[in-house]
Amino acid sequence: MIVSAPSASISAQDKGFFGHPRGLSTLFFTELWERFSFYGMKAILGLYLWTAVSEGGLGVDKALALSVVAIYGTAVYMSGVAGGWLADRVWGGQRATFYGGVLIMCGHIALALPIGITGVYLGLVFIVIGTGLLKPNISTVVGGLYEKHDTRRDAGFTVFYMAINIGGFVSPLITGALADGISFHAGFAVAAVGMALGLIQYRIGRKNLRGSAAVAPNPLPPAEKGRVYGLISGVVVAIGALGVVSYLLGGVEGVILMISIMSIVLPITYFTVMLRSKKTLPEEKPRVLAYIPLFIAAAMFWLIFEQSASVIAEFADSHVDNHVFGWEFPVAWFQSINPIMIIVLAPVFAWLWLKLADRAPGTPRKFAGALVLVGLSFVLMYFASNSAADGKVTPLWLVVMFLIMTAGELMLSPVGLSVTTKLAPRAFASQTMSLWFLAVSAGTGVAAQLVKFYTTSPSAYFFTLGGAAIVFGVALAVAAPAIRKLMSGVE
Repeated sequence: MIVSAPSASISAQDKGFFGHPRGLSTLFFTELWERFSFYGMKAILGLYLWTAVSEGGLGVDKALALSVVAIYGTAVYMSGVAGGWLADRVWGGQRATFYGGVLIMCGHIALALPIGITGVYLGLVFIVIGTGLLKPNISTVVGGLYEKHDTRRDAGFTVFYMAINIGGFVSPLITGALADGISFHAGFAVAAVGMALGLIQYRIGRKNLRGSAAVAPNPLPPAEKGRVYGLISGVVVAIGALGVVSYLLGGVEGVILMISIMSIVLPITYFTVMLRSKKTLPEEKPRVLAYIPLFIAAAMFWLIFEQSASVIAEFADSHVDNHVFGWEFPVAWFQSINPIMIIVLAPVFAWLWLKLADRAPGTPRKFAGALVLVGLSFVLMYFASNSAADGKVTPLWLVVMFLIMTAGELMLSPVGLSVTTKLAPRAFASQTMSLWFLAVSAGTGVAAQLVKFYTTSPSAYFFTLGGAAIVFGVALAVAAPAIRKLMSGVE
Protein backbone atom coordinates (compact mmCIF):
# COMPACT_ATOMS: atom_id res chain seq x y z
CA MET A 1 0.00 0.00 0.00
CA ILE A 2 1.26 3.52 -0.83
CA VAL A 3 1.42 5.84 2.15
CA SER A 4 1.52 9.62 2.19
CA ALA A 5 4.51 9.93 4.52
CA PRO A 6 7.45 7.77 5.52
CA SER A 7 7.33 5.66 8.63
CA ALA A 8 9.40 6.67 11.63
CA SER A 9 11.87 3.84 11.06
CA ILE A 10 12.42 4.76 7.39
CA SER A 11 12.78 8.45 8.19
CA ALA A 12 15.26 7.84 11.01
CA GLN A 13 17.37 5.26 9.20
CA ASP A 14 17.53 6.92 5.77
CA LYS A 15 20.67 9.09 5.84
CA GLY A 16 21.85 8.56 2.26
CA PHE A 17 22.16 12.25 1.32
CA PHE A 18 24.72 13.87 3.65
CA GLY A 19 22.87 12.55 6.70
CA HIS A 20 19.43 13.28 5.24
CA PRO A 21 16.92 11.01 3.42
CA ARG A 22 17.94 10.11 -0.14
CA GLY A 23 14.71 11.63 -1.42
CA LEU A 24 16.05 15.04 -0.46
CA SER A 25 18.64 14.74 -3.26
CA THR A 26 15.85 14.18 -5.83
CA LEU A 27 13.93 17.21 -4.61
CA PHE A 28 17.13 19.26 -4.24
CA PHE A 29 18.07 18.95 -7.91
CA THR A 30 14.49 19.22 -9.17
CA GLU A 31 14.07 22.47 -7.26
CA LEU A 32 17.46 23.68 -8.48
CA TRP A 33 16.42 23.41 -12.13
CA GLU A 34 12.93 24.80 -11.52
CA ARG A 35 14.40 27.85 -9.78
CA PHE A 36 16.98 28.14 -12.58
CA SER A 37 14.09 28.64 -14.98
CA PHE A 38 12.10 30.91 -12.64
CA TYR A 39 14.87 33.30 -11.58
CA GLY A 40 16.50 33.29 -15.01
CA MET A 41 13.27 34.55 -16.53
CA LYS A 42 12.52 36.94 -13.67
CA ALA A 43 15.97 38.55 -13.90
CA ILE A 44 15.28 39.79 -17.43
CA LEU A 45 11.47 40.20 -17.37
CA GLY A 46 11.45 43.79 -16.11
CA LEU A 47 14.31 44.75 -18.40
CA TYR A 48 12.44 43.22 -21.34
CA LEU A 49 9.32 45.22 -20.49
CA TRP A 50 10.87 48.68 -20.08
CA THR A 51 13.77 48.45 -22.55
CA ALA A 52 13.09 50.43 -25.74
CA VAL A 53 11.75 48.56 -28.77
CA SER A 54 14.80 49.68 -30.75
CA GLU A 55 16.98 47.79 -28.24
CA GLY A 56 14.95 44.56 -28.33
CA GLY A 57 12.46 45.29 -25.52
CA LEU A 58 8.78 46.20 -25.45
CA GLY A 59 9.09 49.86 -24.41
CA VAL A 60 6.55 49.68 -21.57
CA ASP A 61 6.35 52.69 -19.19
CA LYS A 62 8.66 52.06 -16.21
CA ALA A 63 6.09 52.68 -13.47
CA LEU A 64 3.68 50.24 -15.13
CA ALA A 65 6.45 47.71 -15.78
CA LEU A 66 7.41 47.75 -12.08
CA SER A 67 3.78 47.04 -11.14
CA VAL A 68 3.54 44.24 -13.72
CA VAL A 69 6.66 42.50 -12.36
CA ALA A 70 5.35 42.81 -8.80
CA ILE A 71 1.84 41.58 -9.63
CA TYR A 72 3.29 38.67 -11.58
CA GLY A 73 4.90 37.51 -8.35
CA THR A 74 1.56 37.99 -6.60
CA ALA A 75 -0.29 35.83 -9.10
CA VAL A 76 2.41 33.13 -9.05
CA TYR A 77 2.17 32.59 -5.33
CA MET A 78 -1.59 33.11 -5.16
CA SER A 79 -2.08 30.24 -7.58
CA GLY A 80 -0.47 28.01 -4.95
CA VAL A 81 -3.86 27.84 -3.22
CA ALA A 82 -5.33 25.96 -6.17
CA GLY A 83 -2.19 23.82 -6.44
CA GLY A 84 -2.33 22.91 -2.77
CA TRP A 85 -6.03 22.05 -2.98
CA LEU A 86 -5.50 19.80 -6.01
CA ALA A 87 -2.67 18.01 -4.19
CA ASP A 88 -4.71 17.56 -0.99
CA ARG A 89 -7.95 16.50 -2.66
CA VAL A 90 -7.09 14.99 -6.08
CA TRP A 91 -3.50 14.20 -7.15
CA GLY A 92 -1.22 14.20 -4.13
CA GLY A 93 1.91 16.34 -3.87
CA GLN A 94 4.15 14.26 -6.12
CA ARG A 95 1.95 14.33 -9.23
CA ALA A 96 1.00 17.99 -8.73
CA THR A 97 4.72 18.84 -8.67
CA PHE A 98 5.33 17.09 -11.99
CA TYR A 99 2.31 18.58 -13.78
CA GLY A 100 3.34 22.03 -12.57
CA GLY A 101 6.81 21.62 -14.03
CA VAL A 102 5.36 20.75 -17.45
CA LEU A 103 3.24 23.92 -17.48
CA ILE A 104 6.19 26.08 -16.38
CA MET A 105 8.27 24.73 -19.25
CA CYS A 106 5.45 25.61 -21.69
CA GLY A 107 5.36 29.14 -20.27
CA HIS A 108 9.05 29.72 -20.89
CA ILE A 109 8.68 28.40 -24.42
CA ALA A 110 5.92 30.97 -25.06
CA LEU A 111 8.16 33.77 -23.75
CA ALA A 112 10.96 32.56 -26.00
CA LEU A 113 8.80 33.02 -29.10
CA PRO A 114 9.23 36.46 -30.77
CA ILE A 115 5.52 37.33 -30.67
CA GLY A 116 5.70 40.47 -28.53
CA ILE A 117 3.33 41.18 -25.68
CA THR A 118 1.16 38.18 -26.62
CA GLY A 119 4.02 35.86 -25.75
CA VAL A 120 4.46 37.63 -22.41
CA TYR A 121 0.81 37.26 -21.45
CA LEU A 122 0.58 33.64 -22.58
CA GLY A 123 3.88 32.67 -21.00
CA LEU A 124 3.13 34.32 -17.66
CA VAL A 125 -0.27 32.59 -17.46
CA PHE A 126 1.34 29.17 -17.95
CA ILE A 127 4.09 29.92 -15.44
CA VAL A 128 1.61 31.27 -12.87
CA ILE A 129 -0.52 28.11 -13.03
CA GLY A 130 2.47 25.76 -13.17
CA THR A 131 4.28 27.35 -10.25
CA GLY A 132 1.06 27.19 -8.25
CA LEU A 133 1.09 23.43 -8.71
CA LEU A 134 4.79 22.86 -8.16
CA LYS A 135 6.01 25.35 -5.58
CA PRO A 136 3.89 24.55 -2.50
CA ASN A 137 3.77 20.84 -3.16
CA ILE A 138 7.47 20.13 -3.60
CA SER A 139 8.02 21.68 -0.16
CA THR A 140 5.29 19.46 1.27
CA VAL A 141 7.06 16.41 -0.19
CA VAL A 142 10.28 17.57 1.52
CA GLY A 143 8.43 17.83 4.84
CA GLY A 144 7.04 14.32 4.35
CA LEU A 145 10.55 12.86 4.29
CA TYR A 146 10.90 13.61 8.03
CA GLU A 147 8.94 12.81 11.14
CA LYS A 148 7.48 15.91 12.81
CA HIS A 149 9.99 15.92 15.65
CA ASP A 150 13.02 14.85 13.58
CA THR A 151 15.84 17.20 14.64
CA ARG A 152 17.18 17.18 11.06
CA ARG A 153 14.04 18.87 9.75
CA ASP A 154 15.08 22.55 9.86
CA ALA A 155 18.55 21.67 8.58
CA GLY A 156 16.97 19.64 5.76
CA PHE A 157 14.87 22.59 4.65
CA THR A 158 17.95 24.80 4.75
CA VAL A 159 19.81 22.34 2.51
CA PHE A 160 16.78 22.28 0.20
CA TYR A 161 16.81 26.08 0.22
CA MET A 162 20.35 26.04 -1.08
CA ALA A 163 19.07 24.37 -4.27
CA ILE A 164 16.82 27.35 -4.86
CA ASN A 165 19.75 29.68 -4.64
CA ILE A 166 22.20 27.66 -6.71
CA GLY A 167 19.66 27.82 -9.54
CA GLY A 168 18.97 31.46 -8.70
CA PHE A 169 22.67 32.33 -8.85
CA VAL A 170 23.57 30.65 -12.13
CA SER A 171 20.44 31.52 -14.12
CA PRO A 172 20.68 35.37 -14.18
CA LEU A 173 24.30 35.07 -15.30
CA ILE A 174 23.27 32.94 -18.27
CA THR A 175 19.95 34.57 -19.19
CA GLY A 176 21.42 38.05 -18.64
CA ALA A 177 24.37 37.33 -20.92
CA LEU A 178 22.09 35.85 -23.60
CA ALA A 179 19.67 38.77 -23.35
CA ASP A 180 22.53 41.25 -23.79
CA GLY A 181 24.50 39.28 -26.37
CA ILE A 182 21.74 37.75 -28.52
CA SER A 183 18.17 38.67 -27.51
CA PHE A 184 15.77 38.52 -24.59
CA HIS A 185 14.07 35.56 -26.27
CA ALA A 186 17.29 33.55 -26.13
CA GLY A 187 17.35 34.15 -22.37
CA PHE A 188 13.78 32.89 -22.02
CA ALA A 189 14.59 29.84 -24.15
CA VAL A 190 17.41 28.69 -21.86
CA ALA A 191 14.99 29.00 -18.93
CA ALA A 192 12.73 26.49 -20.71
CA VAL A 193 15.67 24.11 -21.06
CA GLY A 194 16.36 24.41 -17.33
CA MET A 195 12.82 23.38 -16.45
CA ALA A 196 13.01 20.42 -18.85
CA LEU A 197 16.14 19.21 -17.04
CA GLY A 198 14.31 19.54 -13.73
CA LEU A 199 11.48 17.31 -14.98
CA ILE A 200 13.94 14.66 -16.14
CA GLN A 201 15.68 14.69 -12.75
CA TYR A 202 12.35 14.33 -10.94
CA ARG A 203 11.20 11.33 -12.96
CA ILE A 204 14.52 9.53 -12.52
CA GLY A 205 14.71 10.01 -8.74
CA ARG A 206 11.04 9.77 -7.78
CA LYS A 207 11.50 6.27 -6.36
CA ASN A 208 13.59 7.74 -3.52
CA LEU A 209 10.65 9.76 -2.18
CA ARG A 210 9.30 6.62 -0.45
CA GLY A 211 5.65 7.61 -0.77
CA SER A 212 5.97 11.09 0.71
CA ALA A 213 2.84 13.01 -0.40
CA ALA A 214 2.21 10.36 -3.07
CA VAL A 215 -1.55 10.34 -2.52
CA ALA A 216 -4.08 12.99 -1.59
CA PRO A 217 -4.41 13.09 2.25
CA ASN A 218 -8.02 14.31 2.07
CA PRO A 219 -9.37 12.93 -1.25
CA LEU A 220 -12.69 13.98 -2.73
CA PRO A 221 -15.42 11.35 -2.24
CA PRO A 222 -16.61 10.10 -5.66
CA ALA A 223 -20.13 11.38 -4.97
CA GLU A 224 -18.85 14.93 -4.49
CA LYS A 225 -16.60 15.19 -7.53
CA GLY A 226 -19.23 16.45 -9.96
CA ARG A 227 -20.45 19.16 -7.60
CA VAL A 228 -16.96 20.32 -6.64
CA TYR A 229 -15.68 20.40 -10.22
CA GLY A 230 -18.76 22.40 -11.22
CA LEU A 231 -18.03 24.85 -8.41
CA ILE A 232 -14.41 25.18 -9.53
CA SER A 233 -15.55 25.92 -13.09
CA GLY A 234 -17.89 28.60 -11.77
CA VAL A 235 -15.08 30.22 -9.77
CA VAL A 236 -12.76 30.24 -12.80
CA VAL A 237 -15.45 31.88 -14.95
CA ALA A 238 -16.19 34.45 -12.22
CA ILE A 239 -12.50 35.38 -11.87
CA GLY A 240 -12.18 35.67 -15.64
CA ALA A 241 -15.25 37.90 -15.83
CA LEU A 242 -13.93 40.05 -12.99
CA GLY A 243 -10.65 40.41 -14.85
CA VAL A 244 -12.42 41.53 -18.02
CA VAL A 245 -14.49 44.08 -16.10
CA SER A 246 -11.39 45.37 -14.31
CA TYR A 247 -9.60 45.79 -17.62
CA LEU A 248 -12.54 47.61 -19.22
CA LEU A 249 -12.80 49.99 -16.26
CA GLY A 250 -9.11 50.64 -15.56
CA GLY A 251 -6.97 48.96 -18.21
CA VAL A 252 -3.92 47.01 -17.09
CA GLU A 253 -3.81 49.05 -13.85
CA GLY A 254 -7.36 47.93 -13.10
CA VAL A 255 -6.40 44.26 -13.43
CA ILE A 256 -3.34 44.83 -11.21
CA LEU A 257 -5.54 46.44 -8.55
CA MET A 258 -7.98 43.52 -8.70
CA ILE A 259 -5.19 40.99 -8.14
CA SER A 260 -3.76 43.10 -5.29
CA ILE A 261 -7.14 43.07 -3.54
CA MET A 262 -7.47 39.32 -4.06
CA SER A 263 -4.01 38.79 -2.53
CA ILE A 264 -5.31 40.27 0.74
CA VAL A 265 -8.81 38.76 0.72
CA LEU A 266 -7.63 35.22 -0.09
CA PRO A 267 -5.45 34.57 2.98
CA ILE A 268 -8.08 36.11 5.27
CA THR A 269 -10.65 33.73 3.78
CA TYR A 270 -8.30 30.79 4.10
CA PHE A 271 -7.55 31.37 7.77
CA THR A 272 -11.28 31.69 8.44
CA VAL A 273 -12.06 28.41 6.65
CA MET A 274 -9.35 26.48 8.51
CA LEU A 275 -10.36 27.83 11.91
CA ARG A 276 -14.05 27.07 11.34
CA SER A 277 -13.57 23.68 9.68
CA LYS A 278 -14.58 20.58 11.63
CA LYS A 279 -11.60 18.83 10.07
CA THR A 280 -9.26 21.12 12.03
CA LEU A 281 -8.85 19.34 15.36
CA PRO A 282 -9.23 21.29 18.65
CA GLU A 283 -5.52 20.95 19.44
CA GLU A 284 -4.66 22.24 15.93
CA LYS A 285 -6.64 25.50 16.12
CA PRO A 286 -4.26 27.33 18.52
CA ARG A 287 -1.44 26.51 16.12
CA VAL A 288 -3.37 28.11 13.27
CA LEU A 289 -3.86 31.20 15.46
CA ALA A 290 -0.11 31.25 16.18
CA TYR A 291 0.52 31.14 12.46
CA ILE A 292 -1.39 34.39 11.78
CA PRO A 293 1.21 36.87 13.17
CA LEU A 294 3.96 34.83 11.53
CA PHE A 295 2.08 35.11 8.24
CA ILE A 296 1.74 38.89 8.57
CA ALA A 297 5.43 39.21 9.39
CA ALA A 298 6.35 37.10 6.37
CA ALA A 299 4.12 39.23 4.12
CA MET A 300 5.91 42.38 5.31
CA PHE A 301 9.28 40.74 4.74
CA TRP A 302 8.45 39.64 1.19
CA LEU A 303 6.91 43.03 0.40
CA ILE A 304 10.44 44.44 0.61
CA PHE A 305 12.51 41.44 -0.42
CA GLU A 306 10.63 40.68 -3.65
CA GLN A 307 11.29 44.19 -4.94
CA SER A 308 14.75 42.94 -5.91
CA ALA A 309 13.42 42.13 -9.39
CA SER A 310 11.49 45.39 -9.76
CA VAL A 311 12.60 48.47 -7.80
CA ILE A 312 16.16 47.27 -7.09
CA ALA A 313 16.54 46.11 -10.71
CA GLU A 314 15.44 49.55 -11.92
CA PHE A 315 17.79 51.27 -9.48
CA ALA A 316 20.64 49.10 -10.74
CA ASP A 317 19.72 49.82 -14.35
CA SER A 318 19.52 53.60 -13.88
CA HIS A 319 21.79 54.52 -10.98
CA VAL A 320 24.52 51.89 -10.51
CA ASP A 321 27.81 51.79 -12.40
CA ASN A 322 28.02 48.31 -13.95
CA HIS A 323 31.54 48.63 -15.39
CA VAL A 324 34.50 46.55 -14.22
CA PHE A 325 37.92 47.54 -15.62
CA GLY A 326 36.17 49.23 -18.51
CA TRP A 327 33.94 46.20 -19.27
CA GLU A 328 30.17 46.63 -18.97
CA PHE A 329 28.47 43.57 -17.50
CA PRO A 330 24.71 42.80 -17.86
CA VAL A 331 22.47 44.55 -15.33
CA ALA A 332 20.65 41.23 -14.76
CA TRP A 333 23.80 39.91 -13.08
CA PHE A 334 23.00 41.93 -9.96
CA GLN A 335 20.20 39.42 -9.37
CA SER A 336 22.84 36.75 -8.72
CA ILE A 337 24.23 38.53 -5.65
CA ASN A 338 21.54 37.31 -3.27
CA PRO A 339 21.68 33.63 -4.34
CA ILE A 340 25.47 33.40 -4.06
CA MET A 341 25.26 34.86 -0.57
CA ILE A 342 22.64 32.24 0.32
CA ILE A 343 24.94 29.50 -0.99
CA VAL A 344 27.74 30.78 1.23
CA LEU A 345 25.68 31.56 4.34
CA ALA A 346 23.05 28.78 4.32
CA PRO A 347 25.47 26.10 5.62
CA VAL A 348 26.50 28.51 8.37
CA PHE A 349 22.90 29.02 9.47
CA ALA A 350 22.12 25.29 9.17
CA TRP A 351 25.14 24.53 11.38
CA LEU A 352 24.14 27.28 13.80
CA TRP A 353 20.60 25.94 14.34
CA LEU A 354 21.94 22.40 14.82
CA LYS A 355 24.66 23.61 17.22
CA LEU A 356 22.27 25.70 19.30
CA ALA A 357 19.57 22.98 19.25
CA ASP A 358 17.13 23.79 22.09
CA ARG A 359 18.98 27.05 22.83
CA ALA A 360 18.21 28.50 19.39
CA PRO A 361 15.76 31.42 19.23
CA GLY A 362 12.19 30.35 18.59
CA THR A 363 10.48 30.89 15.25
CA PRO A 364 8.78 34.20 16.25
CA ARG A 365 12.12 35.74 17.27
CA LYS A 366 13.77 34.50 14.09
CA PHE A 367 11.00 36.19 12.12
CA ALA A 368 11.44 39.38 14.16
CA GLY A 369 15.16 39.44 13.41
CA ALA A 370 14.42 38.92 9.71
CA LEU A 371 12.10 41.93 9.64
CA VAL A 372 14.66 44.18 11.32
CA LEU A 373 17.36 43.10 8.86
CA VAL A 374 15.25 43.53 5.72
CA GLY A 375 14.19 46.94 7.05
CA LEU A 376 17.84 47.93 7.51
CA SER A 377 18.59 46.86 3.92
CA PHE A 378 16.08 49.41 2.61
CA VAL A 379 17.30 52.09 5.02
CA LEU A 380 20.73 51.54 3.47
CA MET A 381 19.17 52.05 0.03
CA TYR A 382 17.89 55.41 1.28
CA PHE A 383 21.49 56.54 1.60
CA ALA A 384 22.40 54.94 -1.74
CA SER A 385 19.55 56.81 -3.40
CA ASN A 386 20.71 60.11 -1.96
CA SER A 387 24.24 59.42 -3.20
CA ALA A 388 22.88 58.60 -6.67
CA ALA A 389 21.54 62.15 -6.97
CA ASP A 390 25.08 63.22 -7.93
CA GLY A 391 25.55 60.46 -10.54
CA LYS A 392 25.90 56.67 -10.70
CA VAL A 393 27.01 54.92 -7.51
CA THR A 394 29.32 52.00 -6.82
CA PRO A 395 27.86 48.45 -6.95
CA LEU A 396 29.05 47.99 -3.35
CA TRP A 397 25.82 49.63 -2.18
CA LEU A 398 23.86 46.72 -3.66
CA VAL A 399 26.35 44.13 -2.41
CA VAL A 400 25.96 45.30 1.21
CA MET A 401 22.20 45.66 0.83
CA PHE A 402 21.88 42.09 -0.43
CA LEU A 403 24.15 40.85 2.38
CA ILE A 404 21.86 42.32 5.05
CA MET A 405 18.74 41.19 3.21
CA THR A 406 20.13 37.66 2.77
CA ALA A 407 20.83 37.27 6.49
CA GLY A 408 17.20 38.19 7.11
CA GLU A 409 16.02 35.76 4.46
CA LEU A 410 17.85 32.87 6.12
CA MET A 411 16.18 33.70 9.44
CA LEU A 412 12.73 33.57 7.86
CA SER A 413 12.33 31.62 4.64
CA PRO A 414 13.66 28.08 5.35
CA VAL A 415 12.44 28.36 8.94
CA GLY A 416 9.02 29.44 7.66
CA LEU A 417 8.81 26.45 5.34
CA SER A 418 9.62 24.16 8.23
CA VAL A 419 7.25 25.69 10.78
CA THR A 420 4.44 25.67 8.22
CA THR A 421 4.66 21.90 7.82
CA LYS A 422 4.66 21.57 11.63
CA LEU A 423 1.74 23.92 12.36
CA ALA A 424 -0.44 22.73 9.47
CA PRO A 425 -3.67 20.89 10.35
CA ARG A 426 -3.43 17.38 8.92
CA ALA A 427 -6.48 17.82 6.68
CA PHE A 428 -4.98 20.99 5.18
CA ALA A 429 -1.35 19.88 4.79
CA SER A 430 -0.58 21.04 1.26
CA GLN A 431 -3.08 23.88 1.45
CA THR A 432 -1.31 25.34 4.50
CA MET A 433 1.94 25.27 2.54
CA SER A 434 0.05 27.19 -0.14
CA LEU A 435 -0.94 29.64 2.59
CA TRP A 436 2.76 30.18 3.35
CA PHE A 437 3.29 31.23 -0.24
CA LEU A 438 0.24 33.48 0.00
CA ALA A 439 2.37 35.56 2.39
CA VAL A 440 4.62 36.28 -0.59
CA SER A 441 1.52 36.95 -2.67
CA ALA A 442 0.07 39.38 -0.14
CA GLY A 443 3.37 41.19 0.23
CA THR A 444 3.92 41.58 -3.51
CA GLY A 445 0.26 42.46 -4.02
CA VAL A 446 0.67 45.46 -1.73
CA ALA A 447 4.04 46.21 -3.32
CA ALA A 448 2.40 46.33 -6.77
CA GLN A 449 0.51 49.39 -5.56
CA LEU A 450 3.39 50.93 -3.61
CA VAL A 451 6.04 50.71 -6.35
CA LYS A 452 4.18 53.43 -8.24
CA PHE A 453 5.49 55.89 -5.64
CA TYR A 454 9.10 54.83 -6.15
CA THR A 455 9.62 56.98 -9.24
CA THR A 456 8.31 60.05 -7.37
CA SER A 457 10.89 59.95 -4.55
CA PRO A 458 13.16 56.88 -4.35
CA SER A 459 14.88 57.96 -1.11
CA ALA A 460 11.60 58.58 0.75
CA TYR A 461 10.27 55.28 -0.61
CA PHE A 462 13.20 53.28 0.73
CA PHE A 463 13.25 55.01 4.13
CA THR A 464 9.48 54.65 4.76
CA LEU A 465 9.30 50.94 3.96
CA GLY A 466 12.55 50.13 5.76
CA GLY A 467 11.49 51.98 8.91
CA ALA A 468 8.07 50.28 8.94
CA ALA A 469 9.68 46.82 8.77
CA ILE A 470 12.01 47.60 11.69
CA VAL A 471 9.13 48.80 13.88
CA PHE A 472 7.09 45.69 13.07
CA GLY A 473 10.07 43.44 13.83
CA VAL A 474 10.47 44.95 17.30
CA ALA A 475 6.74 44.50 17.97
CA LEU A 476 6.91 40.84 16.92
CA ALA A 477 9.86 40.20 19.25
CA VAL A 478 7.82 41.58 22.15
CA ALA A 479 4.87 39.32 21.25
CA ALA A 480 7.06 36.20 20.80
CA PRO A 481 6.29 34.53 24.18
CA ALA A 482 2.52 34.69 23.58
CA ILE A 483 2.91 33.27 20.07
CA ARG A 484 5.10 30.39 21.27
CA LYS A 485 2.51 29.52 23.90
CA LEU A 486 -0.06 29.00 21.13
CA MET A 487 2.47 26.80 19.32
CA SER A 488 2.59 24.40 22.27
CA GLY A 489 3.47 20.92 21.18
CA VAL A 490 5.45 22.11 18.15
CA GLU A 491 8.22 24.26 19.72
